Amino acid sequence: MYDAIIVGARVAGSSTAMLLARRGYKVLCVDRASFPSDTVSTHMISVGGAAQLRRWGLLDQVAETGCPAVTNINLDLDFPRYGKFVLSGFPEPVDDGFAAIYAPKRTVLDHLLVEAASAAGAEIREEFTVDEVLIDDAGTVTGIRGHDSSGTAVVEKARIVIGADGFRSLVADAVDAPKYHYAGPKAFGYYTYWDGVPIDSLEFYTRPDMTIIAFPTHDEQAAVFVERPERQFSSFKKDVERSYRQTVAQAAPGLSERIDEGTLAHPFKGVGKRPNFFRKPGGPGWALVGDAGAHKDPITAQGITDAFRDAELLANAIDGSLSGGAAMQTELDLYEQRRNIALKPLYDFIIDHATMEPFDDVFQDVLASLRTNPAGLSHFFGVIQNTVAWSDFFSPAYLTSLFEHDTQRLAS
Repeated sequence: MYDAIIVGARVAGSSTAMLLARRGYKVLCVDRASFPSDTVSTHMISVGGAAQLRRWGLLDQVAETGCPAVTNINLDLDFPRYGKFVLSGFPEPVDDGFAAIYAPKRTVLDHLLVEAASAAGAEIREEFTVDEVLIDDAGTVTGIRGHDSSGTAVVEKARIVIGADGFRSLVADAVDAPKYHYAGPKAFGYYTYWDGVPIDSLEFYTRPDMTIIAFPTHDEQAAVFVERPERQFSSFKKDVERSYRQTVAQAAPGLSERIDEGTLAHPFKGVGKRPNFFRKPGGPGWALVGDAGAHKDPITAQGITDAFRDAELLANAIDGSLSGGAAMQTELDLYEQRRNIALKPLYDFIIDHATMEPFDDVFQDVLASLRTNPAGLSHFFGVIQNTVAWSDFFSPAYLTSLFEHDTQRLAS
């Protein structure tokens, strides 16, 4: 009997396994993949997420793999009322002066986290397929039935089974976890890696119907992502490389020139038909974490950081019951509340902007006001990088102060 069985050993699952094992719990974490292995991902670990890895004692290991730290953001905009301009800056430091973004390849990051979970005492079973989530007559999840790579059938039991198995979660389906805040697919995306493309910042280009994100990653390569509205998915994928290059050329001509001088280093990877939703993340004998519990368009690259946050929230909730004596459902309900408070404002922003319609006039005014306000710009980037609360920036009082600063500048 395990204290916890975790289905899925990528960023959400391995982080949860590590945190529970560090507290002395008997943890089994299973995944049908072996590690290292790749998966479609935005790669980005925001400043807030990187700070969390640092608190866990793992950020130095990420850096030692050759993943460069990014300490500047360039947001490239073009509005009819303001013309083209670039906002260049970075969030204020957190945690005793720390401020950096990392964008590791998933072949590296996932393996590192699996190893950290194992080092903490969690049992990791790779190439293990879960066939069934076991539920007793009272409706309580009690374990899993599955098989290893040889086909040998295995039954394992636990006090709680955690689905960390993505937005198509087997665990969520088995318990019929309710969805809410649902919104259909908004956009699709493709990315690849390039050799010989100089880049040292996070570059973000946003235009109507297209978004480009580029940043340095392992192997001295540039990772370049293209997002377009879901309605264009079918036509885009008829000739992915041609469509990709055309989009970069339209939205980011300077980056396009760098790409033309570089070398394609990896096949294109992409995905569409990605719904947006929250799921109830806990019930009798089960819990959900990562994309299994809440999924959203990756246009702001929040997924890995959100997985780290929710892994810690869930580990705290489980510990509060198994060691603290609180009712498990009470702790899981608190986990849901805390997750939703942290996620919902940015989730709504993503739903509004993932269609890549032109920004409304007020938001254009906000961004334009930051052109000569470095402190305000750092605060805005802090929101996107998970170091500043949404309400701290988008409050009426703070937005008024931005506009007053801009008015005073123009008057002088």
